[in-house]
Amino acid sequence: MADRKGAVFFERSSWYHRFKLFQEDGTTKYSKKGGFKTAKEAEQSYRKYEAEYKKAYRAYHAASIKNLDLKEYLVFWMDEIYRARVENTTYMLASYVLYDLLFPNMEHGIRLRHMNAEYLDSLLEKASRSCASAGNKCRELLNAAMKDAAAEGFIHRNPVPDTKPYKRKKPKIVVLSKEKMKLFLEKASDSNWYLEILLGLFMDLRKGEISGLKFSDIDVENRTLRIERQVTSDPYVGKGDSKIVKYRMVEKEPKTMNSYRTLRVPETIMDEIRKRKQQNDLKKEQFGEGYMDNDYLSCAENGASHSASAFNNALTKLCGRNGLPHLTVHSLRHMYATILTEQGVPLVKVSALLGHSSVHTTFEYYCEVMDENEKIIGFMNDAFVPEGGDEDV
Repeated sequence: MADRKGAVFFERSSWYHRFKLFQEDGTTKYSKKGGFKTAKEAEQSYRKYEAEYKKAYRAYHAASIKNLDLKEYLVFWMDEIYRARVENTTYMLASYVLYDLLFPNMEHGIRLRHMNAEYLDSLLEKASRSCASAGNKCRELLNAAMKDAAAEGFIHRNPVPDTKPYKRKKPKIVVLSKEKMKLFLEKASDSNWYLEILLGLFMDLRKGEISGLKFSDIDVENRTLRIERQVTSDPYVGKGDSKIVKYRMVEKEPKTMNSYRTLRVPETIMDEIRKRKQQNDLKKEQFGEGYMDNDYLSCAENGASHSASAFNNALTKLCGRNGLPHLTVHSLRHMYATILTEQGVPLVKVSALLGHSSVHTTFEYYCEVMDENEKIIGFMNDAFVPEGGDEDV
């Protein structure tokens, strides 16, 4: 039983849990409660007390929020409202926007209830000088915070839509010519990352999806793979700061519900998957008990997940050594979409293959989309993939 940092513990023949009570004066009282027969009962009681504490804490602060200045409200909103509904990575980026872009340009003493579009325009104009995307990201965060403030009745209306919009910086899309693509794949076939590159370029997989792909997700007989998860970095940012305290690689659900998908696998990629299985099995024997067997296709020598930057670092080195434009894992997805479009696949189906379709997309629709995957398979086998490329992982 996980004890939530010591909240649940066994003492004097029964299970206990620590808890805290929010007092009317705004202070917190700490205590413990016992007499539980099982750790599960203690854990359930602990969660109940935690929920009551959070409810009382938010009610207390909400009563005084109208008198807070804008900065104080944003700190409260970020830590008590926004953090509970987003992933750690999203919270990390939002913390940077708040503490490193907005706060250095924000005047003290601006009351939340007196805030208006004119003041926010001035604030955003100052923040936008930090970098190309600062204006857009700051406006997005302020809009989310003020929508919540209006919904809770802290302000009469959200003034952010009345402010000047800032263009979102569009990422530069790099698409290699056919000649450079052949060179890229020829050099990639000699690298340790050939399988990952093929999965990104010809199967449209995201970096996290490649990291989370397991051999058990492969249907060898039907030559398909199923996207069931992603492996991503999970950074932790302390309250009142934008700095990462620590991070680890963790398994998560795919990015969206539409990211769950089954794709047909070109024979060339299936051959590389078989090679990787043999290589991983050999490493498993070499490392013995020291091998971390998570069944991943893409992993470090000892079976552990690669670091978050490993794949992109490998692409940077590969392109730099061979005089090719700088590519990232996301660049491979852009090229995948470009190839499909040039082959005449309708954009709506390209969107579905990329996992970007609407929530109304059904399994039957995916079955139809899978037929279009044959076009990328044929194009790949006929035009790009070098013959006899061996990978020495």
